[in-house]
Amino acid sequence: MLAETICSAVSAAGLGIAAITAYRRRFLAATRIAAYSLVPAGLVLAGAVQWVVDTAFSPSAWLGFGLLGAAWLLFMTTRVVERRSTGTRRERKAAAAARRAGAESGAATPALGSSAPEAGAPRSRPKATAADDFSDIEAILKKHGI
Repeated sequence: MLAETICSAVSAAGLGIAAITAYRRRFLAATRIAAYSLVPAGLVLAGAVQWVVDTAFSPSAWLGFGLLGAAWLLFMTTRVVERRSTGTRRERKAAAAARRAGAESGAATPALGSSAPEAGAPRSRPKATAADDFSDIEAILKKHGI
């Protein structure tokens, strides 16, 4: 009964504020305020407020929410464990496949003394020296007049 009274008072106050806003010729804002202020009254008339009050003060409802939370926690825990185990399984399969591919192509690889680079090997860039790094910095400083 108290919740319905509070919601009705909030609706009445909101409609009053909407009337004042409309008096100031801000009709769009007044319409928006009126729409928001009608929501609590609509909830009271629909019975949603009484349902919420009954649910909030019901121990069996809180037990039900607790069970739903526990079920959600178990579900998420199993998903995390499954992802971790699936990820390690995938890594193990990929490593085994790489070892097999390396063993099969081992006879076709050139000897260590060969000077020809492998086709799939990434090319290394020449290492930058400290002088190269400082020349870039000097160029930037000169560009900005420092």
